[in-house]
Amino acid sequence: MEKVLIITYYWPPSGGAGVQRWLKFVKYLREFEFEPIVYTVENGEYPEIDSTLEMDIPANLVVIRKKIWEPYHLYKWFIGNKKQKISASFMTEKKKPSLLEKISVFIRGNLFIPDARRFWIRPSVRFLSKYIQENKIDKIISSGPPHSLHLIALKLKKKLNIKWVADFRDPWTNIDYYDQLKTTRWADQQHFKLQQKTLDNADAVVVVGKNMKDEFEVLGAKNVQVITNGFDRSDKPETVLSLDDFFSLAHFGTIMKNRNPEGLWRAISSIVSENDRFRDKLRIKLVGRVDHSVMTAIENCGLNQYIEKIEYLPHNKVIEHELQSQVLLLLINNSNNAKGMLTGKFYEYLLAYRPILIVGPTDGDAANILNELHAGITADFDDIEGIKSAILTFFEKYESGTLRNPHSDIQKYSRYELTRKLADVLSKI
Repeated sequence: MEKVLIITYYWPPSGGAGVQRWLKFVKYLREFEFEPIVYTVENGEYPEIDSTLEMDIPANLVVIRKKIWEPYHLYKWFIGNKKQKISASFMTEKKKPSLLEKISVFIRGNLFIPDARRFWIRPSVRFLSKYIQENKIDKIISSGPPHSLHLIALKLKKKLNIKWVADFRDPWTNIDYYDQLKTTRWADQQHFKLQQKTLDNADAVVVVGKNMKDEFEVLGAKNVQVITNGFDRSDKPETVLSLDDFFSLAHFGTIMKNRNPEGLWRAISSIVSENDRFRDKLRIKLVGRVDHSVMTAIENCGLNQYIEKIEYLPHNKVIEHELQSQVLLLLINNSNNAKGMLTGKFYEYLLAYRPILIVGPTDGDAANILNELHAGITADFDDIEGIKSAILTFFEKYESGTLRNPHSDIQKYSRYELTRKLADVLSKI
C-alpha cells in the first residue's frame, strides 16, 4: 500500500461537523490500497467533545498527536470568560458580542493570518520533514479549515517535492463569515495571497461542491475535483425507531446569526395562527448550539412554546433523532456563498429517509441534489408563501400517514463510494 499522511486539526475526541469527513475517509482508505497516517493536535480547541466517534478509527492506525500553541486562552482572558467555547462563525448563545469580543475579532482577522493555528506551522514542518523521509510517506493531504494546515503541506511540498492534495471542507476567502473578520487592505491581500499559493502548488484540490470548484478554477486552480460529504450506512442503528407522534420539524447542528431563517419562523407563525390542527401537533426540535439572535426571532414570532432545544448530542444519538423526526430542516447561511453551501448534515438527512425542507437558494448545490433525488422541497430565504406551502404539504401527508421520503438512489453519496473517488484522485497524482 502507498502511505498517505493526512494533516487534520479535527480528530476524535473532537465532536462537531469538522471531524466527520476525514474520520470516514480514513475508515475506508485501506480497502482501496492506501495506508492512512493521521497527523493531528494533542490539545486542540474543539467546539464539542464526542468520544463515541473513536469507534470509527481503524485498528492499528498510526495517529501522531503534537501539541499546539493557540492564542485562545489569551482571548478568553481578554473577554473575561474562561469557559467560553470558541466558534469560528462568531456565534454567541447568551448575549450580543461585547466591545472586547469585537476587538478580538479584529485582532484575529488581521494578526492571525490565515487563522489562530498559524503557530503550529513551523514546528509541524520541522517534525514532518524528518518523519516523511524516515517512514517513506508517498503522498500528503491537508484538510482545511483551519487553512494553516494547507500552509504546513505547502512548505512540505516545496521542501520535499512530495505529492499533495489540498482538501477544502469550506472556502477560504469566500467563507460566509470572512467579512466579519474586519480585515485591513493589507491583511486581506495576505489571505488571498496564501490562498492562491495553495491553489497553485497543490497537485490536486478537492472540494465539497460544484460552486466551490467553479470559484477555484476561476482563480486558476488546475486539478479541482468534487468529492462531496456523505453518509455512512454503518451509522444507522439496526433497531427500527418509531417516528415522533407529533409533527416535528427538526434541525441538527449550529444555527448562527447568518443562518437564522426569519422567513421560516414567520411562515410557521402564520400557519399556527390559521390552522388549529397544525398548532396542536407542532414541535420544533433544535439540536445543537443556537445564536441568541435566533432565539430572539423565534420569541418575536410567538413560537417559544413549540421549541424543544437540545444543546448537544453524541453523533450516534443525533442519527437516532434524525430517524425519528417527521421533517428535517436544512438551513443555508444567507451569505454570498450560499449557493455553494453543502454541509455533511445534508447527507445524513438522506440516510434517515425523511423528507427534507431546505431554506436557501433554490438553485444552489444542496437544492440541486435534493431535486435530483426527489428528497424534499427547497424554498428561498424570504419566500414566506413558498415555505408555508412546503410545510402544509408535509403536514397534510403527516395527517394522512403518507409522509415519507421516496428517494432510493443515494449510494454514490456513501462514505465508502466517496473514499473510492478519493483513492482515484490519489492514484492519478
